[in-house]
Amino acid sequence: MALVHANFFSTTLGMERQVEVILPQEVNGIGLAGVEMAKKVPVLYLLHGGSDDQTIWQRRTSIERYACEKGLAVVMASTDLGFYSDQKYGYDYFQFFSKELPELICEFFPLISDKREDTFVAGLSMGGFGALKLGINCPERFSYAASLSGMVDPVWEYENRSDAYHLNNWGVIVELKESVNDLPYMLEKQLKAGAELPRFFMCCGTEDFLYKPNVLFKERFADRIDLLYYEEPGTHEWGFWDRNIQKVIDWLPLDKSKTMHV
Repeated sequence: MALVHANFFSTTLGMERQVEVILPQEVNGIGLAGVEMAKKVPVLYLLHGGSDDQTIWQRRTSIERYACEKGLAVVMASTDLGFYSDQKYGYDYFQFFSKELPELICEFFPLISDKREDTFVAGLSMGGFGALKLGINCPERFSYAASLSGMVDPVWEYENRSDAYHLNNWGVIVELKESVNDLPYMLEKQLKAGAELPRFFMCCGTEDFLYKPNVLFKERFADRIDLLYYEEPGTHEWGFWDRNIQKVIDWLPLDKSKTMHV
């Protein structure tokens, strides 16, 4: 695998951004497999949580090793504390992640596929919210969306555990409700419209402070969407996310016949 650090200017945000990109290659070093490059490679947009940035998955997990044998590209960029949202007071992070970033990635890295069936999104905590939000609101771009310990219902969050920075992102609760950030509302709307939704993956630790809203979300939608739900004992921590990002990668529709050990 190759790890690329790129700095670029975002016209959407009006400032410099950084992105980390893991790219497969045909031959790797000791202990890693290569992959046949018979076609453009699928891509996972991997989103960080509220206290982190685009480097955190590389620092706290073995994501490069997990993606390596599957021939999967991984893209990691930062929303700061912007919740992958067009902020009420701030920047248009949702426009950045839903449109500009995927377009730039395919421009900068022609090896990466731009097809919906090859484009996936996953994230933890705040990034779990972002992954579901992108999957629900942009089903024409993402075919699989995975949330690990995600903040799946921001209205519940406002009512039960509000943090001050939510005001910067969404304003007061009446502005949040029935907006693109109100995930249960938007999912109901998409279902009613007959949208071709992604396949969804959700997991959460049973001792996580976000366990209850995850269970409520699952109970509300499990029989109405293509959802794989998983829970295990655990809290809001990296051991849980390191284990479960491996389950997410195994769940993705990757062509395992392309794996070639060297």
